[in-house]
Amino acid sequence: MRNAVLATVLAIAVTAAACSGGRHEPTEKYFLVASNVKLPYWQSAQSGLARAAKQLAVQAEMVGPESYDPAAQKTAFAAAVAKKPSGILVSVADPASLKADIDAAIAQGIPVITMDSDAPDSKRLAFIGTNNYQAGLIGGKVLVKALGGKGSVVVFTMPNQANLQERLHGYRDAIGEGGIKITQIIDMKGDPRVAFDNATDLLNKSAAKIDAFVCLEASACQEVAEVANRNKISKTIIAMDTNKETLEWIQKGIIAATIGQKPFTMAYYGVKMLDDLKHYPPASLDRNWAQDSFAPIPAFVDTGATLIDKSNVDEFMKARDAVAK
Repeated sequence: MRNAVLATVLAIAVTAAACSGGRHEPTEKYFLVASNVKLPYWQSAQSGLARAAKQLAVQAEMVGPESYDPAAQKTAFAAAVAKKPSGILVSVADPASLKADIDAAIAQGIPVITMDSDAPDSKRLAFIGTNNYQAGLIGGKVLVKALGGKGSVVVFTMPNQANLQERLHGYRDAIGEGGIKITQIIDMKGDPRVAFDNATDLLNKSAAKIDAFVCLEASACQEVAEVANRNKISKTIIAMDTNKETLEWIQKGIIAATIGQKPFTMAYYGVKMLDDLKHYPPASLDRNWAQDSFAPIPAFVDTGATLIDKSNVDEFMKARDAVAK
């Protein structure tokens, strides 16, 4: 009798262990397809990707070009699809060029979630990232206060990216129809050298006519700050993201503020959502989940944004460094 009871207990224990940790297979793999993957922003996202993969005991890999190159990203996405992964996260450089590829992956039963930059017209299942319109509003309110409601503004962006379009929309709404005017929008093409060269040219020729620079992309404003500092020209500069150089320029008083995002959280939570879709798939991936009141996944997950200026930059850097240790 004792042996029978012991055998039963062992059987229950083995079954419980199998149920708790056995749903993942060694071949299960998730991809994050990005662009400009060497940027600190995407290194933070890769940390989130790796953390989630370790917790789930699955494979994960970030792929994509080392510069802003929508065509190369399209190739990287197609290569990821060809490997039949368990799911794909993608930060979309050009929604128009990648829409068909995303739709094709969904048709093959591969879950696709966009993060950071969306492709809203595609059949992607959800978007995880910043409420970019709200981020623009936050920056716009800082701009209005800094300029006292009047001035000329130059914006650095990449016009084809949906997330940057939304940020610009937020800035425009915050500015309103008052005395602040966006006089020039510069396509930096994902290349910080474009921002540096244009800022140099503008400050040499038209410094008196420019009151502020707004950067909707991470790497531009550290270059603008470098140019302004070299030429000893004081302008209101509002940045995006938390690159080391950007935070240091805030400490020095050259950049007024930046809007911090959470790429670690985006990638971490994205893998968790994809993993859930892999193991508890809906009847069909190819449907309009945004219009379904009983959808198993949200249409949008807002990971939040933080205003960082001289009043809290030191505290922010200390907290970030503590997590990195």
